[in-house]
Amino acid sequence: MVTKTAFWTVTGTPVDHYDPIAGDVTCDVVVIGGGFTGLRTALDLAHAGTDVQVIEGGQIGQGASGRSGGQVNPMLPVAKPEHLRDAVGDTYFERMTAASLASADDLFELIRTENIDCEARQHGWIRAEHCASAARVARHNARLWNSFGAGFEFMDAGETRRKTGARGYLGAVMAPKGGAVQPLSLVRGLARAAARAGARIATQSRVTGMTRADGIWTLSVGAHRVRASQVVLATNGYTDGTQPGLRRTILPFTSIQIATEPLPDDVLAELLPEGHTISDTRRLIMYSRREPGGQFVFGGIGYTLPGMGRRGYSWMLQDVPRLFPALRGVTWKYRWGGQIALTQDRVPHMHEPQPGVIAGLGYNGRGVAMSHLMGREMARRALGAPADSLVFPITPMKPYAFREIQSAGSPLALCYLRIRDQLEMGRRTGAAAGSRSIPNTDPA
Repeated sequence: MVTKTAFWTVTGTPVDHYDPIAGDVTCDVVVIGGGFTGLRTALDLAHAGTDVQVIEGGQIGQGASGRSGGQVNPMLPVAKPEHLRDAVGDTYFERMTAASLASADDLFELIRTENIDCEARQHGWIRAEHCASAARVARHNARLWNSFGAGFEFMDAGETRRKTGARGYLGAVMAPKGGAVQPLSLVRGLARAAARAGARIATQSRVTGMTRADGIWTLSVGAHRVRASQVVLATNGYTDGTQPGLRRTILPFTSIQIATEPLPDDVLAELLPEGHTISDTRRLIMYSRREPGGQFVFGGIGYTLPGMGRRGYSWMLQDVPRLFPALRGVTWKYRWGGQIALTQDRVPHMHEPQPGVIAGLGYNGRGVAMSHLMGREMARRALGAPADSLVFPITPMKPYAFREIQSAGSPLALCYLRIRDQLEMGRRTGAAAGSRSIPNTDPA
């Protein structure tokens, strides 16, 4: 029986207790949001000697950070270098490219430095190609990124099948620096590290308003007030109306996952035997990983509207045996989801909507690595780094075009995209799967 329990809560490290805001607080910087972004910001600020208060509306890891796929992908979710250059200009293009390609190494180094127990492993990320046109585009773009030091490698259908256990893919692009973490353990470990460095953390404390007078921000948290000269907004897909206009810059989307019980050794032997993580090039991507305890996690895109969650999980359960025949008949015990944030240009954004307010959000499904990069840069900014020295440009807030229409129409759009994916990939499933292949060479 599938339970509505996040698998990560079963295998995660112990929970530390943090009290709600229980009185008025004064600090240098207040960080709203206790996920990857906010806690990384707080950690760096605390190490620099700043008096920082984190305010989390729920529990640590309750949002997308602790419910994510946990894949550490060292890549911005931008297809081509020229797209990023067009979005941010030459100077920021160079900085964002270098920083994003180093983001996985940087995160794993932070995990080692702070001694965070989160099952961290860096065995590579495979992006499997579901049809010939997707393969051509993926390899062309990978070659372009390789000219900037990405280090992508190319695999044919046979190697893809051996390294993943998945069927129906023509080949893959592999990022050797990619990896995985237990995301709930990581976010709990970050909170522990930030508290150890001197940050104050409050949970179950919802901010209901912000006002500024004489250079000081006052945040309303229940009957209490939190005062600080600077405010960092780190709420990503759960951004509300606390800062007017910020939520309209993103399109929230739901990422859902299922996980098995521990699998027999003969089944595990066929599934990602070298410890890679995998996603694919379909419009409605899947992403998967195997766990140290022998479980298998499978994820994808779900519905954003209330009451429609079951359909997304139903689609996922239909997908699994087609892609991973070794998983036919296994028991799926857990299902859960979290809310991510898409931006119009697929680039993370940093904003300063008011004096003393810094916001960073919009990781477009690459949040494990990108959120840490954003948190690092927001901490630098809060410490006084000039805007033109940052990795991310500080941009005006712009509404996501046709946001309401896209949100309301997502069920219809998901059905349409799923049908297109099935038509492109379905012709090669079954006995013919893998009969065609894209060579494992760097294409010219």
